Amino acid sequence: MSPADFLELLRGAGITVSLSLAGILFGLPLGLGMALSRWAKVPILAPLLGAYVSVVRATPLVTLALLIFFALPNLGIEIDPLPAAVLTLTLNTAAFNCEIWRGGLVDFSREQLEAARAFGMRSPLYFRRIILPQLWRTCLPALVNEMTLLIKGSPAVAVVGVVDITRAAVRIGSETYEPLPPFLAATGLYFLIVVAIVLVQRMVERSPDLANLRDQLA
Repeated sequence: MSPADFLELLRGAGITVSLSLAGILFGLPLGLGMALSRWAKVPILAPLLGAYVSVVRATPLVTLALLIFFALPNLGIEIDPLPAAVLTLTLNTAAFNCEIWRGGLVDFSREQLEAARAFGMRSPLYFRRIILPQLWRTCLPALVNEMTLLIKGSPAVAVVGVVDITRAAVRIGSETYEPLPPFLAATGLYFLIVVAIVLVQRMVERSPDLANLRDQLA
């Protein structure tokens, strides 16, 4: 494998990281919002979100990518491959994040909520001061696990024309007739990306109160 081939893999890695980070950054708050709506049992919205989560979690990522890329133009919405890929990853991870956040909310101590209400705290305040700092720490391992799964599932968006690590490795292997070196290199790159995320998780977990998140949100 030539240096030019390795540079192509690095460009693919850059796209993979960019798309995954975009999906994570959009998917985390979206999933939290959906979880709060379901936890609060908002009329009409909660059942609809429950159906959405069930459908998306049961839909393969590649199928979702194809549906978004080819269905939206039929509705008059033109979408390029990169935005389609980000939208696919966001919708997918938001559904899984919703269940992670909701699980943490369901297990949250009701006594703390009752005490907050007794002190006259309104819902936005006790969510920001009491629920979120504890919820984040509880859900962090599962959320990081979902992030790694999203990164490893990101090659599915190659079906809409996005050149990620895996697609770059396939292209190099087909051109050189030596598929093993590029795929070994691609595996190493995925490993480094996932290890970086896990290291960040461990750093955050070691920090006191998630870097004093409670004080920052006060």
